[in-house]
Amino acid sequence: MAQKTLKSLVSDTMIYGMSSIVGRFLNYLLVPLYTYKIAAESGGYGIVTNVYSLTALMLVILTFGMETTFFYFANKYKERSDTVFSTALLAVFSVAAAFVLLLFCFITPISQWLGFASHPEYLKVMGCVVAIDAFQAILFALLRAQGRAWKFALLKLLFIVCNIGLNLFVFLLAPSLKVSHPSLMEWFNPVNEVGYIFVVNLICTAGITLFFIPELRKLKFGMDVSLLKEMLRYTWPLLLFGIAGILNQVADKICFRFIVPGLEGEIQLGIYGACSKIAMIMAMITQAFRYAYEPFVFGGGQGQKNKESQALVMKYFVMFALLAFLAVMAYLDIFKYVIDADYWEGLRVVPIVMLAEIFMSIYFNLSFWYKLIEQTWWGAIFSAIGCAVLLAVNFIFVPRYGYMACAWGGVAGYGTCMVLSYLVGHKKSPVPYRLGPIAGYFVLALGLYGVSVWLRPSQLGWELVLNTGLLLVYVAVVFYNERRLVRSVLEKILRRK
Repeated sequence: MAQKTLKSLVSDTMIYGMSSIVGRFLNYLLVPLYTYKIAAESGGYGIVTNVYSLTALMLVILTFGMETTFFYFANKYKERSDTVFSTALLAVFSVAAAFVLLLFCFITPISQWLGFASHPEYLKVMGCVVAIDAFQAILFALLRAQGRAWKFALLKLLFIVCNIGLNLFVFLLAPSLKVSHPSLMEWFNPVNEVGYIFVVNLICTAGITLFFIPELRKLKFGMDVSLLKEMLRYTWPLLLFGIAGILNQVADKICFRFIVPGLEGEIQLGIYGACSKIAMIMAMITQAFRYAYEPFVFGGGQGQKNKESQALVMKYFVMFALLAFLAVMAYLDIFKYVIDADYWEGLRVVPIVMLAEIFMSIYFNLSFWYKLIEQTWWGAIFSAIGCAVLLAVNFIFVPRYGYMACAWGGVAGYGTCMVLSYLVGHKKSPVPYRLGPIAGYFVLALGLYGVSVWLRPSQLGWELVLNTGLLLVYVAVVFYNERRLVRSVLEKILRRK
């Protein structure tokens, strides 16, 4: 049974990974499109970065931890899973609808406070987007709970393909059609390219909802008030945890325009946001892992075997995350062409942001102990402390060091969360993590990266040769240390053949 469960985890991770990694890779096509079409000195990409950071924060607030709560209660009350789902869905829908109503009623003071007095429509459009996203989050959670990974993956990819297609039309085809067929393109204004990014997002997000009609028709809608109260008691610490957690990711981008106001702040934020995209391969790995790992952990309960599995998975996750770190840094001079040369001055943040993402991933893996014992408020405490550290670094050092302080703030914030979660979790619900091998892989990866920086040849060709060799050294050490696992996997493959 355990072997079957692990096989299911691997299979689902591959499918979710396809939707996450391949999807985000396709989405990267928008990064060169935006950076090559929106000049760095215009500050336009800084506005895009800021608005999407606000959207990420609001999505956490509008879902208020109901994804994880749904998984927990669906396993707790398996015979009432439909009621659990409909209660969670209606709760999120009600909050999202109220948010949109309040946003439209108070758009003038809100847009003025956030610095969008001249473009309140940006906030209106993205407000609708985030409300629909929150509603869809529970629908996608249902697919994950039902093990329907393929529909989940296909819908995620469909959204990205449509988003890319419409963006290509707006930025590449529409300007030409404006000249050749002005009567058909009266609606198009090339100056409003930033606004069209948000409108395209709304169209694609709304369209995906239509594909959930079969799931919605089969369900008997209704809200169990007593169940909702129980779910809210479980989920409110997750909300605080989620807010603090997402602030660790986006607080620097939200606050930057307040710390460095005006066009200069938008320019720096655009450079930082564009270069951070290169480091987001770590976020892809984490997201794919999370989609499959959450149902796996909650389904396994709190037994010793499940804890041993968590410890083993942690080691392998760190091992592969560090491999991704080395791979990106080894070929950064190739990856940098994802963005326009105007933004290259910010490439210094890439290794720092990737390290912060690794810390965040470890923190996520460490977070299950308090979720499983129903003490989710610990997550809120850890994340709040980490967020306070991040904000302190930003407000103290950004005025002097600019966006570099944002990158180091992420490392400090997530590092604090990671350490606190491990120390408290070790006392409350200990998991036998392999700290020695994990630390060893960290030392090895960072040491190899240091050698790469120290010996960096002046010619690109020799630089790539050196970095490839260092990357192979890491792979060779991993294969040697994990030779028993590698031998076991190879034997299984050969037996199948």
